[in-house]
Amino acid sequence: MQHWDILLSNQVNKKKYIDSLLSGEAKEELSFLNHQKGILFSDITIEKFIEKEYQYDIVEASPDSHRQLRTFSSGERKKEFLKYCISQNPDFIIFDNPFDHLDQASRINLAHSLEKLTENVAIIQLVNRVTDVLDFVPNKAQIQDNSFQLHPISKNENHFKTLETSSIPKALENHTFHENVLIKMDKVSVSYEDRKILDNISWTIKQGEFWQLTGPNGSGKSTILSLITGDNPKGFGQDLFLFGRKKGSGESVWDIKKQIGIFATSMTDLFQKSHTLEQMILSGFFDSIGLYTEPTTLQKQIVVQWLEVIEMSTLKNKRFIDLSIGQQRVALIVRAVLKHPPLLILDEPVEGLDDENVNLVIQLINTIKQETNVTILYVSHRIEAGLAPTSVFELIPSATGSVGKIK
Repeated sequence: MQHWDILLSNQVNKKKYIDSLLSGEAKEELSFLNHQKGILFSDITIEKFIEKEYQYDIVEASPDSHRQLRTFSSGERKKEFLKYCISQNPDFIIFDNPFDHLDQASRINLAHSLEKLTENVAIIQLVNRVTDVLDFVPNKAQIQDNSFQLHPISKNENHFKTLETSSIPKALENHTFHENVLIKMDKVSVSYEDRKILDNISWTIKQGEFWQLTGPNGSGKSTILSLITGDNPKGFGQDLFLFGRKKGSGESVWDIKKQIGIFATSMTDLFQKSHTLEQMILSGFFDSIGLYTEPTTLQKQIVVQWLEVIEMSTLKNKRFIDLSIGQQRVALIVRAVLKHPPLLILDEPVEGLDDENVNLVIQLINTIKQETNVTILYVSHRIEAGLAPTSVFELIPSATGSVGKIK
């Protein structure tokens, strides 16, 4: 049995490459996979199983537990789906960025499971980050383009391009919120049925701060974010203050949303039509998915300036869906910060990016921090080199729900 770790650039059409391996069209050193039975382990595959189980009200991926996949935390979900993949008796399993969205403990557990698995099944791991390459996998290569040719992984230090422009465009209009404290939680707790998720969380977020929100899978990070964005009704009746007003004191969701710029990787799927890069960023002025209002000359000028900052001026008329993943991610962050909102939420902005694009996103975040008074809330399990949040809020699970710790 041969086991492989393959480092992919974001320029590679990953779906096409995976399809070639599963359909018996593998080339060169991986041609041993042809005429063998393979299965794909990926976040997308897991999501498809969740949709199927929900739609038909069945339990397919985890029959022993009699639970649908959607009822598990991210780490447990991957563990259950791995059992399902093994039960199909494949000759090889393709693991597509298996460590994405996992906390450190879950990453270690999954790595142990993969090492044990190599005794019985060939594993092909496709990753975008050098740090995710596994020590116990003997064969290592990298693919840089759609020729899918395997090359040795470069040991040289990468010299990524640097964002040359330091100053970023000023806000078109000043925000109406001028108080120092943006978000205040005082002993906020959240329960669902009999399960307590958050236990007496106290946290104050002020203007100009740069926070990282961390915590293991299932600790309540998404719940915290939904409280901050005003989407979670569990905030009613608690000491939760959003932009100067107590939750439930007559504010509308729009009053809250207009103070927040947000980026989540799922937003990429919203822009699947023929919007150009310029149109996609301009739509941020109107909080619309697509551009349906004629932008002003000044709004266009601001977007031109932003495109210069991120060095994508030559791409302004290119369709957003034709950009690389890294370019899409940077553009969506620009769209989120376009109006200089008091609070910018970045939910796992570098997941699925290669090292070069991670570097680009981190530079952009640092530039926003240095050049504006925008408060940044960065959500991620990973601690990225070059990214320096001023404070970390960690959720620590306990039997009575997660408690918060400031580091």
